[in-house]
Amino acid sequence: MILYHGTNKPFDNVDLKKSRPNKDFGRGFYLSPNYSQAMDMAKIKCAQIGEGSPVVLTFELDEDSYKELKVLVFDNYNEEWAKFILLNRNHAGKDPAHDYDVVIGPIANDRVGAQLWRYENQMIDLPTLVNNLRYMKGVTIQYFFGTEKAISKLKRL
Repeated sequence: MILYHGTNKPFDNVDLKKSRPNKDFGRGFYLSPNYSQAMDMAKIKCAQIGEGSPVVLTFELDEDSYKELKVLVFDNYNEEWAKFILLNRNHAGKDPAHDYDVVIGPIANDRVGAQLWRYENQMIDLPTLVNNLRYMKGVTIQYFFGTEKAISKLKRL
């Protein structure tokens, strides 16, 4: 399987310590099976940081390697997915909020913080939260690699 990572500058090795906390599936390395989606993310990162140029890095993942990893898959937007996003976005601890090596599932939209606040302050219910977190471009899948064991299964092309 080929996966893509959008960024503002190329790099040779994945360093999980450089990953930002409180993302959809936690602190980790995120990839997409869709090149255009990765390029969009690269452009967003360049705009946020204000430096570099959009670049997409290509990785290969041997699907048999999943047998050695603890993997969680969300096939679609649902309440379990939304609760998992809440868990990771609100996690303040130093250690990860979960013990999965890889998490695969839909991307939440760019207004996640506002929607989580509305849910936590009981302004919306859980089904409304799920609906509001849907990515505006339809279901777009992201791959989260959160452990060194998972990263070791990626081959840079």
